[in-house]
Amino acid sequence: MRALISLVIVAAIVLGGYYFYLKHMQPDGAGSNPMEAVSLTGVQNDLLAIAQAERAYLAQNGSYASLEELIRSGSLTMSRSGRDGYTYSVEITAGSFHVTARYNAPPGKTSGPGHPTIIVDQTLQVQQSE
Repeated sequence: MRALISLVIVAAIVLGGYYFYLKHMQPDGAGSNPMEAVSLTGVQNDLLAIAQAERAYLAQNGSYASLEELIRSGSLTMSRSGRDGYTYSVEITAGSFHVTARYNAPPGKTSGPGHPTIIVDQTLQVQQSE
């Protein structure tokens, strides 16, 4: 009987520890949903592809170009200007560019955590802001 009680107590401790371990390992906010994490990774990869196309366009033409011009010239083979609710834009300034992905929430929903604005510039550094 003692062995059974001891076994139940050990099992309860192990299950409790496992539960609290998993609860603390799950991040709050951005990326806590696996599909959102996959979507964010795809958006970041799209932005990096656009930034690489900008750099290649600069090397060939001596200036940066709009997203539409990159697609039209063949420097970028992207069929859409967004992904999973994000839309992409390119802002060109003197000697630099910023590629931005902004989340556009569907009607009736708010953007909330997990949908940051993502920016990549000519240094190919990815930055996120809520």
